[in-house]
Amino acid sequence: MTTSAHTPDEMMTVAAARRLRNGAVCFVGIGLPSAACNLARITHAPDLVLIYESGTVGARPTVLPLSIGDGELAETARSVIPLPEIFTHYLQRGRVDIGFLGAAQVDRFGNLNSTVIGPYSQPTVRLPGAGGAPEIAAHAREVLVVMKQSARSFVEQLDFCTTQARPSALITDLGVFEPEATTRELSLVAVFEGVTADAVIAACGWPLRVADRLATVAPPTGEELGILRDLHARTRDAHAERVRIRLPF
Repeated sequence: MTTSAHTPDEMMTVAAARRLRNGAVCFVGIGLPSAACNLARITHAPDLVLIYESGTVGARPTVLPLSIGDGELAETARSVIPLPEIFTHYLQRGRVDIGFLGAAQVDRFGNLNSTVIGPYSQPTVRLPGAGGAPEIAAHAREVLVVMKQSARSFVEQLDFCTTQARPSALITDLGVFEPEATTRELSLVAVFEGVTADAVIAACGWPLRVADRLATVAPPTGEELGILRDLHARTRDAHAERVRIRLPF
């Protein structure tokens, strides 16, 4: 069963989740990557191993965490280990199959900026910075970048190169990009239902290459959408209850 009543964020989450194979070890970020990984774990990849940067390994949260320090992660993890060991024992030894990254800007080769908007010495916006992104990009066997698309975020030249990511795929709220075999330049390979190539080109800051055979990504199934929405609903209810208990006024 399929449904057309889905949002671009839901489509992006589902498209990312479908790329995760059962048994893979994933380095997960908060937000949409966490939703995608847990959707995959609940549906087609029950043995997916989720590692969060707080040191939780094999987390199986019933609700989505608000941060890497959320107690839900530690309570459901197989183990909790110091952060340096996550990088030395898992990442640097090549034990992470997939790393999820996002950023404020991306260029045509998948390089990422999460440091500043504007000149480094006098930025208009100062961003959170690199975090573990360079390590993840360097050592994960595969990198997936997930971010919303606009001409402001898909730029000809980054304001600052935080991470040379070289992703295997870039998933946006409009479609899917993959690197060309020779140049490694990202090209549009698939669009979401109802999205045209022209719309994607208009939301890109460089002359975008489009695959000769442009695919259309199948919309979320009723099962995928139902599970994802239930996960978000449980999350909202759980966090609202925590706030109510802590602040009873």
